Amino acid sequence: MSLHPTLQPYADAWSHSIEAISELVQPLPEADWNRRTPCPGWSVRDVVSHVIGLDSEMYGDPRPIHTLPRDLFHVTNDHQRYMEMQVDVRRHHTAPEMTSELELMIIRRNRQLRNENRAPGATVRGPLGTELTLEESMRRHAFAVWAHEQDLRAALGHPGNLDSPGAHVARDVLLDELPRVVAELAQAPRSSAFVIDVHGPVEFLRTIRVDIQGRGTLETAPALGPVAGLSLDWETYVRLACGRVTAEAVKDRVKTEGDPDLAAAILRYFAVTP
Repeated sequence: MSLHPTLQPYADAWSHSIEAISELVQPLPEADWNRRTPCPGWSVRDVVSHVIGLDSEMYGDPRPIHTLPRDLFHVTNDHQRYMEMQVDVRRHHTAPEMTSELELMIIRRNRQLRNENRAPGATVRGPLGTELTLEESMRRHAFAVWAHEQDLRAALGHPGNLDSPGAHVARDVLLDELPRVVAELAQAPRSSAFVIDVHGPVEFLRTIRVDIQGRGTLETAPALGPVAGLSLDWETYVRLACGRVTAEAVKDRVKTEGDPDLAAAILRYFAVTP
């Protein structure tokens, strides 16, 4: 195995989630591929198409040449148009075609990962021509595939893997976005602290401190006298942060403390996935 040790956790998380997705969809009858998922505008087929497309691009395959129809009302920006291409090109594929392509992609990507010898800091191409490190690319990918596994589980009524390796990658990816949400988007007061307490299969307590310049930092030490706080379960945290539900829809599962206006503003900007 030539994979760098710092990359191995992301490869393991991806492998765990992609195998779970394969097990979920392999036995599905054709009609179940059209079930709606919590991912806006996407069916089970669409989510699996997206995952196949993500791994296809990670593998190095060229993107499909395809013109999107004009009536995709959930597609409103360049990032969504970019992601929709791999989805729409498979919208008429049958269940056997979908599962066969998924299985082939898993085999190809496993072989690629076994032979991967680049350093974590190597530059790779990301969506829309962006450049990022191999480590960040694999980290984001492991998170995305786990999040879409959860979309499929919700649509198919098969909850699970909320504490899998991918869930812990997701925790770190989503927490990295919180300082921006609290300090920049929600405009928390300078020299203040905000606390988030998450319970369930993945548990953590974190503090966002906003300094005198208005910059936010993530800390593990609890804050004394925070200006506001949120307490919620892990599944609700993920659904909110991934934009799968609105704060209003899960208000009975979220406990707020302190400044109600700030707590409401943070919840308003809580969704951090594109």
